[in-house]
Amino acid sequence: MKVKLLKFTSDPEKTCAIAGRLCYSAGGIDEITEKLTKEKMKELLEKIIASGHHSVLEHASFTFGVEGVSRALLAQLTRHRIASFSVQSQRYVKFKNGVDFVTPETIAKDEKMLEKYNAFLKNTEALYKEFLAADIPAEDARYVLPNAAATKIVITMNARELRHFFALRCCNRAQWEIRDMACRMLNLARKEAPILFSDAGPDCVREGCHEAFPCGHPWKKLKSGV
Repeated sequence: MKVKLLKFTSDPEKTCAIAGRLCYSAGGIDEITEKLTKEKMKELLEKIIASGHHSVLEHASFTFGVEGVSRALLAQLTRHRIASFSVQSQRYVKFKNGVDFVTPETIAKDEKMLEKYNAFLKNTEALYKEFLAADIPAEDARYVLPNAAATKIVITMNARELRHFFALRCCNRAQWEIRDMACRMLNLARKEAPILFSDAGPDCVREGCHEAFPCGHPWKKLKSGV
């Protein structure tokens, strides 16, 4: 898996802080900007996040490039509505040189199961190539490709939705692959906007676990390794 932060709103924290201050100020935007020191910006954003006034966080957006993730992950990712996704098309892209697949660790560590898994994928790939060679359109040949087929995605979310995304997908109860991706995204976003994402992560970071079946390992203890 490869996750890269491609682009983000210039000075995202300042942008959100200006928007937040504007809501409660009689002054103009230029005046607000001039008076907004780093210390005041940090104090303001922390109050905004603590109070739940998260609409101002929507003024900062982050775009990630992701490669080497499965179509199984894609199905989960697109359930997040307030986001933009561009996905490598199986309809128009012909994988004549071979199809990449994602292998779960639970299968990889079982030698016998891994052998069967790889044999299945090899046969699937061979049939896919046979269809293409027979001039069957890629949009139809792809029907034999499994959830394990790897894809590439460009993802854009605003800071508010990212915090929600991290709350759900960085959780230890989330499916392993999307959790891995979400934690990498959080690390990248936090480097560029540490105030906006300092407490980002699953609910146990802030207020306690809301899961029906808790993992028993609060994420705070694992945060240094994320």
